[in-house]
Amino acid sequence: MAKKQPVIISCAITGAIHTPTMSDALPYTADDIANQAIAASEAGAAILHLHARRPEDGGVTIDPDAFATFLPRIKAATDSVINLSTGGSLMNTIDERIAPTLRFSPEMCSMNMGSMNFSFHPLAKRYKDWKFDWERDYVANSDTYIFRNTFADLENAASQLAPHNVKFEHECYDVGHLYNLRFCMDIGLYKAPVFIQFIFGILGGIGPDIDNLIFMKRTADRLFGDDYRWSVLGAGGAQMPFATTASQMGGNVRVGLEDSLLVSRGKLAESNAQQVAKIRRIVEELGAEIATPDDAREILQLKGKQNVKF
Repeated sequence: MAKKQPVIISCAITGAIHTPTMSDALPYTADDIANQAIAASEAGAAILHLHARRPEDGGVTIDPDAFATFLPRIKAATDSVINLSTGGSLMNTIDERIAPTLRFSPEMCSMNMGSMNFSFHPLAKRYKDWKFDWERDYVANSDTYIFRNTFADLENAASQLAPHNVKFEHECYDVGHLYNLRFCMDIGLYKAPVFIQFIFGILGGIGPDIDNLIFMKRTADRLFGDDYRWSVLGAGGAQMPFATTASQMGGNVRVGLEDSLLVSRGKLAESNAQQVAKIRRIVEELGAEIATPDDAREILQLKGKQNVKF
């Protein structure tokens, strides 16, 4: 019987949805982002998905100089693949959002595969007192946000990043995004094997139902055949159940405080590493192996740590 491919664990360290009030564990200073990323790597994360924050108040920033405060330290201390966000802010152009990736030329970067409503405004009702003035309005007003990635934006980003040989984490929030990706492959924007992140549970995207995971996987099989690798991100309480299911379906998994602040129902995670350790334990106890960073590089056909620019 053929040996199962090891499971790649990605860890999304801080993101752009959750705010400091929601969890004391959410990192936003350079030291905290670096320390938690390094600890997540040591716990078993082969890929580290990174956003930047303003160190003074935890607000979202896409300033490349902010990434420069922690990227070299993480690279020096770990062998994990660095994956930079091209999202980060819903208010900025695609040129502004890919600026960190253009500057640092990481092995990977994220790319949402379509424009969509992207909201987390129900979270505003859960908190009365906020640590920082910006937080409440940022969360409450997210019902007005549209995450923009038009076909022109996708082509623009792919063209500018092509010389950097960066592998995209194609974030697909609904089945239509899979068809968008297939179209973009057909016109030559992306080369196989593509890496797809199925995302469930974001308001504006497909819901966190196992039937939806099966449907997304079946659709991807039909559209891409053997030309793709896949992972699953379940937001909030769906994180661990969806990761567990994906690992048993032959997929890879993503955890991290960007996607969920919890480690179990009703219990806040103490760190990103705690989530990584939990999903690693589950996956290994169910009989699968965890991918090393070099395994991930081979599976995803990455350019290698030595070819980044930080």
